[in-house]
Amino acid sequence: MNPIIDIENLCKSYKEVKAVNGVSFSIPKGICFGLLGPNGAGKTTTVEMLEGIIEPSSGSIHYRGKPIGPEFRNTAGIMFQNTALQEHITVREALRLFADFYPRVRPMEQLIEQCALGEFLDRDTKRLSGGQRQRVLLAIALINDPEIIFLDEPTTGLDPQARRNFWQLVHKIKAERKTLLLTTHYMEEAYELCDEIAIMDNGRIIAQGTPRDLLKSHFQNTVITLPSTNFRNHPACRDQLVSHQANGYADILSDDVDKTIHLLIDAGVPLTQLQVRERTLEDLFLQLTGHNLRA
Repeated sequence: MNPIIDIENLCKSYKEVKAVNGVSFSIPKGICFGLLGPNGAGKTTTVEMLEGIIEPSSGSIHYRGKPIGPEFRNTAGIMFQNTALQEHITVREALRLFADFYPRVRPMEQLIEQCALGEFLDRDTKRLSGGQRQRVLLAIALINDPEIIFLDEPTTGLDPQARRNFWQLVHKIKAERKTLLLTTHYMEEAYELCDEIAIMDNGRIIAQGTPRDLLKSHFQNTVITLPSTNFRNHPACRDQLVSHQANGYADILSDDVDKTIHLLIDAGVPLTQLQVRERTLEDLFLQLTGHNLRA
């Protein structure tokens, strides 16, 4: 299957700083592709080159086999991380305003239903909640019925319920076989929405694949967590098993959960508040980059 977007050896330099240094990847049609990385990794610069906002220093970007040009903006939808909505107009009026920018638009009724805007369609844009505002911005990104949609950290600042409601909207878009490129600081969000991810650091891609395949290839162990106080009277067992302690909890990396729990029991360590979890994308991110996502 031919990719909808193909990026080859993409570079962007600012004086002596190479923000993006030889990035290459392809995005098949109909998937959600996640681009992750710590601040300063080069992901925002990469996305802005794909959107046609800034010019690459070198390398190529092809959309459906052809170099992107001015017409690409009519077939792409962009939800920026920060977008200013005109004040003193209603949501309905804002949608009509943006619809006038494109030669081809999605039926307004369909857009209103898809993004669940009906309850506040005639409300002034300055009176929207955070979740409502993001739904309006998503509708604006979809207004030209794009084939590819860029979502730049779309749920930053939303409460957990609003974030999950937004995820449901993204799943509806995916069901239409639209192609999405998502940047996010939430690893749970990337795991939930992305069919494939690429992790960037220092201007390069350092890992790429499906979330499950990446976790499987990098980790063969499980995390067992206990309160650090459970080891208060068992320092030898703590020194033998615990790999990391933070915020009052101790982590044990175990290749055999049953065996590890038996060791804890034999040593007399209390199992109060014991938790067992599989490795996550956040574990992978920290291992590969050494950064917290908001570092």
